[in-house]
Amino acid sequence: MKKLFMYADRYLQKSSWKDMALLKFCLFSIGILAGMQIPKRNKKAVSAVASAVFVLTYIPLMGKFIKIVLDGTH
Repeated sequence: MKKLFMYADRYLQKSSWKDMALLKFCLFSIGILAGMQIPKRNKKAVSAVASAVFVLTYIPLMGKFIKIVLDGTH
């Protein structure tokens, strides 16, 4: 668990405001998907948009995180 926190600290140190904005959009979209309480007629559209935002933000965030983890042990 300590290693995970160390990687998270390094990720934050190497992140810009743009990375944090992507993270917020990513978390927001997954929150929408997890807690959708909208009429059934709109669920497919909202789900599609939230899924697209999640995927488009998750991929670059995890790519950067994996690069930091593989970059070194400290």
